[in-house]
Amino acid sequence: MVAALDNCRMLRPGESSAERLCSYGGVQRLPYDKLEIFQRKAFLEPDVCGELIALIEANRRPSTLADHNGDHYFRTSETCDLEPEEQSVRRLETLLEELNGIDPAYGEPVQGQRYDVGQEFKPHVDWFDPGGQDWEKYCSVSGQRTWTFMIYLNHVEAGGSTRFKAIKKNVRPETGKLLCWNNRNPDLAGNVNTIHHGMKVRQGIKYVITKWYRERPWGWE
Repeated sequence: MVAALDNCRMLRPGESSAERLCSYGGVQRLPYDKLEIFQRKAFLEPDVCGELIALIEANRRPSTLADHNGDHYFRTSETCDLEPEEQSVRRLETLLEELNGIDPAYGEPVQGQRYDVGQEFKPHVDWFDPGGQDWEKYCSVSGQRTWTFMIYLNHVEAGGSTRFKAIKKNVRPETGKLLCWNNRNPDLAGNVNTIHHGMKVRQGIKYVITKWYRERPWGWE
Protein backbone atom coordinates (compact mmCIF):
# COMPACT_ATOMS: atom_id res chain seq x y z
CA MET A 1 0.00 0.00 0.00
CA VAL A 2 2.82 2.44 0.85
CA ALA A 3 4.54 1.87 -2.50
CA ALA A 4 1.25 2.29 -4.36
CA LEU A 5 0.62 5.61 -2.68
CA ASP A 6 4.13 6.79 -3.52
CA ASN A 7 3.61 5.88 -7.17
CA CYS A 8 0.46 7.99 -7.28
CA ARG A 9 2.06 11.12 -5.84
CA MET A 10 4.43 13.34 -7.77
CA LEU A 11 7.41 14.09 -5.57
CA ARG A 12 8.21 17.73 -4.97
CA PRO A 13 11.79 19.00 -5.18
CA GLY A 14 13.70 18.32 -1.99
CA GLU A 15 11.64 15.19 -1.23
CA SER A 16 12.35 11.49 -1.22
CA SER A 17 9.85 8.64 -0.79
CA ALA A 18 9.40 5.30 0.90
CA GLU A 19 9.48 3.61 -2.49
CA ARG A 20 12.78 5.22 -3.45
CA LEU A 21 14.47 4.56 -0.12
CA CYS A 22 13.36 0.94 0.16
CA SER A 23 14.53 0.19 -3.39
CA TYR A 24 18.13 0.94 -2.35
CA GLY A 25 18.56 -2.37 -0.56
CA GLY A 26 18.88 -3.01 3.14
CA VAL A 27 16.64 -0.08 4.05
CA GLN A 28 14.00 -0.85 6.67
CA ARG A 29 10.90 1.26 7.16
CA LEU A 30 10.08 1.31 10.85
CA PRO A 31 6.45 0.34 11.55
CA TYR A 32 4.95 3.60 12.79
CA ASP A 33 1.98 5.47 11.37
CA LYS A 34 2.80 8.80 13.00
CA LEU A 35 5.85 9.48 10.86
CA GLU A 36 7.88 8.12 7.95
CA ILE A 37 11.14 6.86 9.44
CA PHE A 38 13.74 4.49 8.00
CA GLN A 39 17.06 2.92 8.95
CA ARG A 40 19.85 1.10 7.17
CA LYS A 41 22.74 -0.62 8.93
CA ALA A 42 26.27 -0.36 7.53
CA PHE A 43 25.32 2.44 5.14
CA LEU A 44 28.74 4.06 5.42
CA GLU A 45 32.03 2.16 5.42
CA PRO A 46 34.04 2.18 8.69
CA ASP A 47 37.08 3.79 7.04
CA VAL A 48 34.98 6.69 5.75
CA CYS A 49 33.42 7.03 9.21
CA GLY A 50 36.92 7.29 10.66
CA GLU A 51 37.91 10.00 8.19
CA LEU A 52 34.80 12.02 9.03
CA ILE A 53 35.47 11.67 12.77
CA ALA A 54 38.95 13.10 12.22
CA LEU A 55 37.49 16.08 10.37
CA ILE A 56 35.00 16.73 13.17
CA GLU A 57 37.75 16.54 15.80
CA ALA A 58 39.87 19.04 13.90
CA ASN A 59 37.18 21.65 13.32
CA ARG A 60 34.57 21.36 16.07
CA ARG A 61 32.93 24.30 17.82
CA PRO A 62 30.05 24.69 20.31
CA SER A 63 26.65 23.86 18.78
CA THR A 64 24.02 26.60 18.49
CA LEU A 65 20.23 26.90 18.20
CA ALA A 66 18.20 28.72 15.53
CA ASP A 67 15.42 29.78 17.92
CA HIS A 68 17.06 30.12 21.32
CA ASN A 69 14.66 29.09 24.09
CA GLY A 70 16.60 30.43 27.05
CA ASP A 71 17.86 26.99 28.12
CA HIS A 72 21.64 27.19 27.91
CA TYR A 73 21.87 23.42 28.39
CA PHE A 74 19.35 22.52 25.67
CA ARG A 75 22.07 21.61 23.14
CA THR A 76 25.48 20.95 24.63
CA SER A 77 27.22 19.13 21.78
CA GLU A 78 29.88 20.43 19.43
CA THR A 79 29.40 20.96 15.69
CA CYS A 80 31.54 20.96 12.57
CA ASP A 81 30.69 22.22 9.06
CA LEU A 82 32.34 19.78 6.67
CA GLU A 83 33.99 21.03 3.49
CA PRO A 84 32.42 19.54 0.32
CA GLU A 85 35.86 19.12 -1.28
CA GLU A 86 36.92 16.51 1.29
CA GLN A 87 37.08 13.01 -0.22
CA SER A 88 35.04 11.42 2.58
CA VAL A 89 32.35 14.12 2.28
CA ARG A 90 32.12 13.56 -1.48
CA ARG A 91 31.75 9.83 -0.86
CA LEU A 92 28.95 10.46 1.61
CA GLU A 93 27.13 12.87 -0.70
CA THR A 94 27.30 10.36 -3.56
CA LEU A 95 25.81 7.60 -1.41
CA LEU A 96 23.04 9.86 -0.17
CA GLU A 97 22.05 10.91 -3.68
CA GLU A 98 21.96 7.25 -4.77
CA LEU A 99 19.78 6.48 -1.76
CA ASN A 100 17.29 9.31 -1.72
CA GLY A 101 17.24 10.65 -5.29
CA ILE A 102 17.16 14.25 -4.08
CA ASP A 103 18.92 16.85 -6.21
CA PRO A 104 22.03 17.84 -4.19
CA ALA A 105 21.20 21.50 -4.83
CA TYR A 106 18.39 21.14 -2.28
CA GLY A 107 20.71 19.93 0.49
CA GLU A 108 22.29 21.93 3.28
CA PRO A 109 26.04 21.49 3.74
CA VAL A 110 26.97 18.30 5.59
CA GLN A 111 27.34 18.85 9.31
CA GLY A 112 29.07 16.75 11.96
CA GLN A 113 28.28 16.62 15.67
CA ARG A 114 30.36 15.44 18.62
CA TYR A 115 28.87 14.46 22.00
CA ASP A 116 31.16 13.94 24.98
CA VAL A 117 30.07 12.37 28.27
CA GLY A 118 27.04 14.24 29.65
CA GLN A 119 26.31 16.13 26.45
CA GLU A 120 22.92 15.97 24.76
CA PHE A 121 20.38 17.67 22.48
CA LYS A 122 17.09 17.85 24.35
CA PRO A 123 13.78 16.93 22.61
CA HIS A 124 13.36 18.99 19.43
CA VAL A 125 12.20 18.85 15.84
CA ASP A 126 14.38 19.62 12.82
CA TRP A 127 11.79 21.70 10.96
CA PHE A 128 11.41 25.42 11.59
CA ASP A 129 8.39 27.00 13.24
CA PRO A 130 6.76 29.35 10.67
CA GLY A 131 5.85 31.61 13.58
CA GLY A 132 9.32 31.51 15.11
CA GLN A 133 11.50 34.57 15.49
CA ASP A 134 14.13 33.28 13.06
CA TRP A 135 11.84 31.89 10.32
CA GLU A 136 12.64 34.73 7.93
CA LYS A 137 16.36 34.47 8.63
CA TYR A 138 16.68 30.71 8.07
CA CYS A 139 13.86 29.89 5.63
CA SER A 140 13.26 32.92 3.38
CA VAL A 141 15.70 31.63 0.75
CA SER A 142 15.50 27.82 0.86
CA GLY A 143 12.18 27.18 2.58
CA GLN A 144 11.32 24.53 5.14
CA ARG A 145 13.39 21.45 5.90
CA THR A 146 11.93 18.40 4.20
CA TRP A 147 14.01 15.32 5.12
CA THR A 148 16.70 14.54 7.67
CA PHE A 149 19.44 11.95 7.01
CA MET A 150 21.65 11.10 9.98
CA ILE A 151 24.57 8.67 10.11
CA TYR A 152 26.17 7.41 13.31
CA LEU A 153 29.93 7.26 12.87
CA ASN A 154 30.82 5.06 15.84
CA HIS A 155 29.56 2.68 18.49
CA VAL A 156 28.99 4.45 21.82
CA GLU A 157 29.89 2.52 24.97
CA ALA A 158 26.87 3.76 26.94
CA GLY A 159 24.07 6.23 26.29
CA GLY A 160 23.82 8.49 23.25
CA SER A 161 20.68 6.94 21.76
CA THR A 162 18.25 8.96 19.67
CA ARG A 163 14.81 8.77 21.28
CA PHE A 164 11.66 9.55 19.29
CA LYS A 165 9.22 10.50 22.02
CA ALA A 166 5.94 10.21 20.09
CA ILE A 167 6.59 6.62 19.04
CA LYS A 168 8.65 5.63 22.11
CA LYS A 169 11.51 4.40 19.93
CA ASN A 170 15.19 4.48 20.92
CA VAL A 171 17.81 4.10 18.19
CA ARG A 172 21.28 3.16 19.43
CA PRO A 173 24.43 4.39 17.67
CA GLU A 174 26.19 1.83 15.46
CA THR A 175 29.14 2.53 13.18
CA GLY A 176 27.87 3.53 9.73
CA LYS A 177 24.17 3.17 10.56
CA LEU A 178 21.81 5.55 8.78
CA LEU A 179 18.57 6.91 10.21
CA CYS A 180 16.29 9.16 8.15
CA TRP A 181 12.82 10.62 8.37
CA ASN A 182 10.33 12.90 6.66
CA ASN A 183 9.95 16.11 8.66
CA ARG A 184 6.54 16.97 7.21
CA ASN A 185 2.98 15.71 7.05
CA PRO A 186 1.21 15.14 3.70
CA ASP A 187 -0.21 18.69 3.99
CA LEU A 188 3.42 19.94 4.19
CA ALA A 189 3.07 21.18 7.78
CA GLY A 190 5.85 20.18 10.15
CA ASN A 191 5.21 16.79 11.74
CA VAL A 192 5.23 17.21 15.52
CA ASN A 193 5.70 13.44 15.88
CA THR A 194 9.29 13.78 14.62
CA ILE A 195 10.31 15.21 18.00
CA HIS A 196 13.50 13.46 19.06
CA HIS A 197 16.11 13.62 21.81
CA GLY A 198 19.83 13.15 21.34
CA MET A 199 20.22 11.52 24.74
CA LYS A 200 23.18 12.05 27.05
CA VAL A 201 26.32 10.05 26.41
CA ARG A 202 27.16 8.07 29.54
CA GLN A 203 30.47 6.58 28.45
CA GLY A 204 32.63 7.26 25.41
CA ILE A 205 32.16 9.87 22.67
CA LYS A 206 29.41 9.96 20.05
CA TYR A 207 29.99 11.21 16.49
CA VAL A 208 27.13 11.86 14.07
CA ILE A 209 26.74 13.23 10.56
CA THR A 210 23.56 15.13 9.67
CA LYS A 211 22.31 16.14 6.23
CA TRP A 212 19.14 18.21 5.89
CA TYR A 213 17.22 18.94 2.69
CA ARG A 214 15.02 21.93 1.82
CA GLU A 215 11.98 22.84 -0.26
CA ARG A 216 14.06 25.04 -2.53
CA PRO A 217 17.74 25.07 -3.56
CA TRP A 218 20.17 25.94 -0.80
CA GLY A 219 21.09 29.60 -1.25
CA TRP A 220 23.37 30.41 1.67
CA GLU A 221 27.13 30.61 1.46
